[in-house]
This record gives sequence, structure tokens and C-alpha cells, in this order.
Amino acid sequence: MNTQDAKRVLEAALICAQQPMPLGDMRALFADEIGPDTLRALLDELMRDWDGRGVELARLASGWRFQSRPEMREYLDRLNPEKPPRYSRAAMETLAIIAYRQPVTRGDIEDIRGVTVSTQIVKQLEDRGWIDAIGYREAPGRPALYATTPQFLDDLGLASLDQLPLLDDPGADPLALAARLADAQEPLQAQLGLDEPAAEADGEAMADAAPPATPTNTPPDTTSSAENAASMEPQA
Repeated sequence: MNTQDAKRVLEAALICAQQPMPLGDMRALFADEIGPDTLRALLDELMRDWDGRGVELARLASGWRFQSRPEMREYLDRLNPEKPPRYSRAAMETLAIIAYRQPVTRGDIEDIRGVTVSTQIVKQLEDRGWIDAIGYREAPGRPALYATTPQFLDDLGLASLDQLPLLDDPGADPLALAARLADAQEPLQAQLGLDEPAAEADGEAMADAAPPATPTNTPPDTTSSAENAASMEPQA
């Protein structure tokens, strides 16, 4: 099969795919006759072919997919004016802290936010597929350690955690963490409810954020969830 035909097959499969497509599935298209390096070269060519159009080919955490460009959202929303679910400020802060400090326990989140994290918020983020428990900390009570998921990165349009906006002061107000998280992908602002003030959840009153356990000015930890969990006892 020549390069042009291979690109046509790959393009058709990606356009028809319901989920981001990993390289393994792409190789199955060609009965493993095309190697990973050749596939990446074809994907690079496809990205250039679609440059400047309303749709782009994007590399995400779980694979590749075609998606509309951010500047198209204003127009596409007119076809579906229904508002997406809104998330409370407490939920957004919790998600942002997990994203930038993972893996963390509920106690870690509460220390940073200065208020109790409700079970409902954690369950809401788990049900959305954005966070998951990856192990347990060897401490009294063996609290669960939470980290973000590939679905979280896919929804943000990111391939890895190191693409999150860098923080000058990771110990800053949790609201600032949440705002920086939304900046990673503008269309997600509306989905997360960051385009306008969100109501407090469960009557929580914001307290001053507690300082981090160890000051840092480094980018977010990009270690995979599996690596983070390697030194922990796996879940039962």
C-alpha cells in the first residue's frame, strides 16, 4: 500500500472513531504491516493536511482523534444550546488540587482548601471519569490516593500533565489553581463552570488556603498514575 492510500485509510478510521484511537488500533488497520514510526509520520502529514481548517487532528492521552478547533465552539454551540452540567467552586478546586498535586488524599486536599471535602464532590469527579483512586497511603486509616485519569486529559485536549499551565506559586489560592486548569483548554471553561461564578457546594465557606507541605515552583508532576502507585500497596 502506498503512502497516499495508507493516509486515506487512517483518515477514514480516525474520522469514524467514537473514541481517541491508540497506535495499536491503527496498526490493526494495516494488519501490523506498518510500524509505529511510519504511523507517526503519516499522522504528522495528516495534521499538516488539516492545518487551517475548522477541524484538527489532535494527540491526546489515550490516542489520536479529530476534533473541532476552539474558535469553532461559538458557532457549534448554536446547534446545541443546552448548557452542560455546571460544577461548584468546591468541585473545581478539588479537581485542580488533584491535577497539580497528585497523588493526594482527601486530607491533603482539605489541608490546602481549609475546609472538609464532601464525599459527594469526590464521587461526582469519579463518576465523570476525571479522577480515580490509584492506591493507599501507608498512614493511619490508609487513606485513598487520588490522581487524574486519561479521560481527564482527553477532555482537556491534552496528551500529558506537563501540558497544564505552569504555576508560579503552586501553594496559591485553590481558585487560582482551578482557573489555571481551565486555561489549559478554553472550551472546557464552560463545561467546568468557570465562565461565570459558580455557587458554593454544600454551604462551604472558603477559608484561607493552608500553605503547602513543601514549597515548590516546579511544573506539575508528570509521573504516570501507574508509576505513582508503584510504591504504594495496590487496592484490594
